Amino acid sequence: MATSSDSATTALLGLRCPRCHQGKLFSHSALNITKFAEMPAQCPVCEQSFEPEPGFYYGSMYITFAFNVATVLVVGVLLYYLFGNPDTWVYVVVVTVITLLLTPAILRYSRAMMLYLFGGAHYDPKWRGRVA
Repeated sequence: MATSSDSATTALLGLRCPRCHQGKLFSHSALNITKFAEMPAQCPVCEQSFEPEPGFYYGSMYITFAFNVATVLVVGVLLYYLFGNPDTWVYVVVVTVITLLLTPAILRYSRAMMLYLFGGAHYDPKWRGRVA
């Protein structure tokens, strides 16, 4: 019987290890503005490497770019329909502020998606319940 921790989507959204779905991908809270991007070298539960090769996360810039394009489009459309085509400076300021506020989340989910899609680790149920 599959549980919610067996779901890769749930583990990805919870920023958990792709192999055991338990270990945290990031060392600090996203609200810690100076350390929100810090990741341990490996999973504290199953010891899966979080950096499969040097420079691995440079590829996550493309995912970050896609998230930021989506942010600009969604915010732009919402501003247009909610406020009836405001001045250009309103678009620039609002999009900039929202993008800056979402930066920690966008960076974290970009890295997590990169690890899940291209990191070579797959869920292994035998790691479930193991204590570090």
